[in-house]
Amino acid sequence: MSSSSSERTVVHVMRHGEVANPEGVLYGRLPGYHLSDLGRRMADRVAEHLAGRDIRHVVASPLERAQETAEPVAKAHGLEVATDARLIEAGNAFQGKEFGVGDGALRRPANWPLLRNPFRPSWGEPYAEQAVRMREALAGARDAARGHEAVAVSHQLPIWTLRGSVERRRLWHDPRKRQCTLASLTSFTFVADDLVAITYTEPALDLVPVHLRAGARPVKGARGYGA
Repeated sequence: MSSSSSERTVVHVMRHGEVANPEGVLYGRLPGYHLSDLGRRMADRVAEHLAGRDIRHVVASPLERAQETAEPVAKAHGLEVATDARLIEAGNAFQGKEFGVGDGALRRPANWPLLRNPFRPSWGEPYAEQAVRMREALAGARDAARGHEAVAVSHQLPIWTLRGSVERRRLWHDPRKRQCTLASLTSFTFVADDLVAITYTEPALDLVPVHLRAGARPVKGARGYGA
């Protein structure tokens, strides 16, 4: 496809919907974690929000919750969901465990060395590596939808790391301050290959429990803990 200097492309990087997680664990990259009924409603709401947009490409992380979130958007535009492993959740040494301050995995001294460097971070995939793969995934979605729009479904930390990277902010941060609510859209607008704007929207905000909204303090044991 030829490229024009005025060609405009938008990539909506979407966070998946709420996950069924009755054990309240940090599920990370573990298989078998699917959207809850509420999470499916969130995905449908975003599909409705994007129904009138010029979506030509839908891609998702290989994890079930991301694939299931992408399906209604793809269906609304007569597309298949592509898979990009670069959109996957961040690796985390605490996945599969209950996680919290004063309880769960953090209560065990054997795990404390994993917390030695919060700036990297020492407990999981380095922020810098997340930024590289997410920027590559963003470029891939842009190229697949040249002159149109794409939706790429990923996970909270990789999305926030991507945004921090392109905005040239430090990548280490307070997780409570991430602007990346369930089923939100962080949209990147390009003219040719140049990024010209980033916008953030929450089409399903009224469906998101208050404790899971952007900036809220996570509640251990609540549905969606560890999203």
